Amino acid sequence: MNCSPPIQWPRSLSLLGMLLLAAWTLSIASSSQLNAQDASHEASTGEKTEPKKYVHGPDSQPDDAVPRGKVTQHVWLDSKVYPGTKRRYSVYVPAQYDGDTPAALMVFQDGHAFEGRAGDFRLPVVFDNLIAKGDMPVTIAVMVDPGYRSELPEKRGWRPRPENRSVEYDSMNGDYAEFLLTEILPAVEKDFAITSNPELRAICGNSSGGICAFSVAWHRPDQFRKVLSHIGSFVNIRGGHHYPAMIRKTEPKPIRVFLQDGENDLDNSHGNWPLANKQMAKALEFAGYDYKLVFGTGAHNGNHGGAIFPDSLRWLWRGWKEQQP
Repeated sequence: MNCSPPIQWPRSLSLLGMLLLAAWTLSIASSSQLNAQDASHEASTGEKTEPKKYVHGPDSQPDDAVPRGKVTQHVWLDSKVYPGTKRRYSVYVPAQYDGDTPAALMVFQDGHAFEGRAGDFRLPVVFDNLIAKGDMPVTIAVMVDPGYRSELPEKRGWRPRPENRSVEYDSMNGDYAEFLLTEILPAVEKDFAITSNPELRAICGNSSGGICAFSVAWHRPDQFRKVLSHIGSFVNIRGGHHYPAMIRKTEPKPIRVFLQDGENDLDNSHGNWPLANKQMAKALEFAGYDYKLVFGTGAHNGNHGGAIFPDSLRWLWRGWKEQQP
C-alpha cells in the first residue's frame, strides 16, 4: 500500500505564503466538487447544465409609440411539390406598407416559432421597431410551418411533430425553393406587392430550418440573397455536412450569410453542430462571401438567436436603402 508522504512546508515559506497556498488549494477542491456535482447531475438526468440565458434588448420590447404591423393566419392544403402535405403559415404586414411600393420579403421556416409577440424571436415586435427606425426596409414576413401528412393540428407548434419537416428542410435539393416560389409566395402576392429584387429578399430558419434557408439561397440566388441561420443543422442528416466543401469548390454566389451558434449546441450521430457551423464560416470566408458568425455559449434553442435577432437583422439588411424595390 502506497501512502503519500505528508506535505513538507519549506522553511522559507512565510505565513502569508502558507495562507495563500491554503486558499488556492481550497479553491481547487471547491471547483472539483462543483464539477463533480455537475457531472453527477448530467449522469443521473442525461441533461447538461444549462448555460446562462441571454437577455433580450430594447428592440425586442413593444413600444407604444411605434406603428404596429398585423399578422394574419393562412392554411395551405394542396401542395404539388410535396403531395399529400398540409400546413399553416402566417403573414406579417408592417403598418408602413402602402400597397403601392413593393415591400421587401423575408421568409421564415418553422413560422410558428417567430410569429408571436412573446417568446424567443418576437418577430412582429422586432420588425415594428426596426422598420420604424429605418434599420431595415418595409418588409413583409411569410412564416411557414413544415408539412403534415397526418391531420393538420388545430394549433400551430411542435406537437405533434410535422412528419415532412426533415424531407423539406434537411434535403439539399431545390425542392423547397420551388415550393416557396410556385406555391406559397404566389398566394401571398395575390394580396400584397412584393419586390422581385433578390437583394431585398431574405430567408431565415432555426436548426434544420437554418440549413433550409441556406439551401434556398444556394439554389436560387436569383430570388433570395440574404440568409439568416440560427443553430443551423449543417450536419449529416441528409447530406448537409457537404456544404463547406461545396462552398470552397463552387464559384461564389451573390448571397450574404449570417450564422449563429453556441458551444453547447448538439453533438450526436449526425455530427457536431458547433463544429459544423464553424466549418461553414471558414468555407464562406475562404470563398470570399459576405458572412458573419456569432458564436456564443448557447444550446440548441432560440435563446441566443432571439436575443441578438435585432442586431442580426441590422447586419443582414445593411445597405438596403441603396436598392430599388
